[in-house]
Parts: sequence; structure tokens; C-alpha cells
Amino acid sequence: MEITSLTVHELQALLRSAQISPKEVIEALGRRIDEVDPLIHGYLSHDLERAISEAGRVDVSLPLGGVPISIKDVISVKGHPCGCASKILQGYVAPYDATVIAKLRAAGAIPFGRVNMDEFAMGSSTENSAFGPTGNPWDITRTPGGSSGGSAAVVAADEGFAALGSDTGGSIRQPAALCGRVGLKPTYGRVSRYGLVAFASSLDQIGPITKDVRDAAILMNIIAGPDNFDSTSLDDQIPDFTIALEKGVKGLKLGLPKEYFIEGLDPEVENAVRTAVANLESLGAEVVEISLPHTEFALSTYYIIAPAEASANLARFDGVRYGFRAKNTNGLLDHYGKTREEGFGPEVKRRIILGTYVLSSGYYDAYYLRAQKVRSLIRQDFATAFERVDAIVCPTSPTPAFKLGERTSDPLSMYLADIFTLAANIAGICGISVPCGFVEREGKQLPVGLQILGKELNESTVLRVAHAYEQNTDWHKERPSI
Repeated sequence: MEITSLTVHELQALLRSAQISPKEVIEALGRRIDEVDPLIHGYLSHDLERAISEAGRVDVSLPLGGVPISIKDVISVKGHPCGCASKILQGYVAPYDATVIAKLRAAGAIPFGRVNMDEFAMGSSTENSAFGPTGNPWDITRTPGGSSGGSAAVVAADEGFAALGSDTGGSIRQPAALCGRVGLKPTYGRVSRYGLVAFASSLDQIGPITKDVRDAAILMNIIAGPDNFDSTSLDDQIPDFTIALEKGVKGLKLGLPKEYFIEGLDPEVENAVRTAVANLESLGAEVVEISLPHTEFALSTYYIIAPAEASANLARFDGVRYGFRAKNTNGLLDHYGKTREEGFGPEVKRRIILGTYVLSSGYYDAYYLRAQKVRSLIRQDFATAFERVDAIVCPTSPTPAFKLGERTSDPLSMYLADIFTLAANIAGICGISVPCGFVEREGKQLPVGLQILGKELNESTVLRVAHAYEQNTDWHKERPSI
């Protein structure tokens, strides 16, 4: 087996038994990137020499000693670029480590490379990057999903052992589904956001994209926990997330929400998901139909709240202190206008304009305030459901990976790619996507994801359900032929 095809826990075992050295791991990763990344464009940058140097000093007895972890270009790593795949942050180098990076380093991991994404995490296809799109390893003419598309693509193509992404409306789970990998969105506040460049502060959450469920649990053991640098992080006991993996699903009650099996859901995707649910039932879980009645309002609620928060968060990017600066400007206001016009891409501009509009005088009550009230109703829907069930099972994405360029001229159809994921961010709950099958398009096999949602701070249960399903199937073992 090639080194780069190993899972994190398989790599850990080889490193600890000295069957392989951290330096050999980095060198193998570099060779794999040279081989496949020109086709995929998953990495924006990587510093092989720096990583080899770090590998020479690492303690392999640590929990992640010698394991490289790819990093989405929205998370600060000291001394590395942090451009959010945007022209406006051109040349910016992070002066500090995000809390999750500090925790990875303390566990012996090596932060490796900057992976592509939708600009400022705004998108569902990784086509909004200022540096070009990323291709899906299963079919490079198709999207890997977004906004953490680079994170999912490099893990799927075995040019990354695991990656960190961020999830504001499905940006970890949806690309994980489209690339046939595992993606976990933790409970809001479970993982510190310090060092994450903010898109929508009440929705953003950092989480892992991995090759299997055990790896997701291992990374959660490292990155979760309270942080004095993040006032929204939760001061809660962190369990060992790997302990629950072997418990199985016998005795658990799983909810099947009728609102997630609707018109627009690809019939083959629905069939794969229902087959996966039947599999869980055969393993001893009880499946009951539930209702999340305000689901139909989740998309419109999200696209009021998220752009409103983005319009405030992105106001700091003005070209005065760092990043891109427009030339030949006439005064400060002209400088602001031209720098932002030239530095931001069209999708980011669209969301800033929309967000500023819904916060403006005369529209705040009609849009933003009303959206916050509907958010409370969506949260209550989940709270009511979790009084009856231990977890919720549903599709991650309504379709398999779509063609690059297919939806770029129709923002609404692009936004609908996240129709099944964004309610979890609105409610602040946790969720995971695991591979559950394939559909064929134009002679290519494209992955399908099963989404498992859990109540706040109940990552152990969603990991338990995901692992039970994974161990009873072989979908996670499939690799693209790239």
C-alpha cells in the first residue's frame, strides 16, 4: 500500500513502530502532490522544505506525532500565507497560529500546505477562488463542492492524510460527500474559532475532513475544547471521541425527516441514502419518521443572516494595513472603493451588498430581525426532534458533484446545493457526512454522502452511528483512479 493512501491511525502505527520516518512521510506526500495536483489544483501553496525540517524535530510518541494535516486557506498558521483564496489578501502572512493549529502542533502534527477554497468561504463549488477552481478527483470536470473543496479533494486524491476545513452552511459536509470522504461539523463553540478568518461569526465552525470516521474522532480529540481567546467557545468536558465508536447502533432511535426527501432530490441519491438507512436498521437501530417543519425557511434565513454578518466582518479589508492595494486612487474613499472593487470577487461582493441591504435602516426589521426569529423556530424544531430520537439521518447533498461552470451563472441553483446542510449551522448542532454509495454520470462513478445530525455536544453519538455504518460497508475504502 502506498504511504499516502494510509489513514491517520494507520500512519500513526507505522510512525510509532519506526517502520517509517516523518521525513519519509513528507517526501511521499510531496511526490504525490507533484503527480496529481496539476490535475486537481487542490493546493494553493506548500513548503516541502519547511515541513521536512519540522518532521526532523517531531516526537512520534505524541498523539499525532509526524502526521501532516492540510489546512484550508482561511485558518491562520504562523509564517504561512493566509489569503482566503482572495486577491484582497494578496501577500498576507499570518503572524500567529490559530488555536486549532497550536493544538495540532502540541499533538505533534505538522500543518502542511494551504488548500484551495471558495473566496472567504463563500460558495458551494470552490469555483469562487481567485486562483482558479479545484477539480473533483472522481471526475476533474466536476466540482469537489465547497467552500472546503480543496480540503476534501486533497484527502480524496491521497495528497493529504486529513485536512481542516470550516463549515458555515455545509462547507465541510457537502464537499466531503461529493468527494467520498468523511466530514464532521462540530457543535458551534465545540472548537475554537480563534485564528479562523470570519465569514459569519454565529455560524462558522472548524472541523476535520478525513478518510474514515476513526480519523475524524482522533482529530476531534485534539482540536476540541474551550479557549480563552474565543468567547463563544464552550466550556464543556471533552470526551475521548474514539471510545463510543465500537458501541454500535443497537437500541438507538434514528429520525428520518420527511422535509429532506423532497422534489429536487436526485432519485439515485435518495435510493443510496434510503439503502444506507435500511442498513442501519439491520444493525439494530430503530428508524422513525420525524418532521422539521420550518426546514423550508432555512435557505432564506441563512442567506439573510450569513451575508449580514459577512458585511460586518469583511469591512476590515480595506488595503490600508495589509493585502492588495489598488493603484492610482484619489483620496481615501476612492482607495477603499477601488481596492474592494478590484480585490473582492463577484460572489463576495454579492453577499456584502445583500448583507448591507438587510441591515440597512427600514429593512432591518423586515429581513434581519425576522430571520433571527425564524432561526429560533428552526432551533426549536431540532430540539423537539431530539426529544424523540438520538440522531437524524438524511442526505448530505441533493445531487452528486455537478459540472464545473454548470451553476456559476445561476446563484440560486448554486445556493440550493446546501439545502440539506445549512439548517444544522442555523441551529448550532453537530453533523457528519459519510460515504454511502455511488451514482454513475457519463461513465464516472460519483460519491453520495449520508448525513447524520446530532444535538448540541453530541458528537460522540453521530460518530458512533457513522462508524457503525462505515464498518458494515466498503464505500470509504473506494479510491478515485486519478
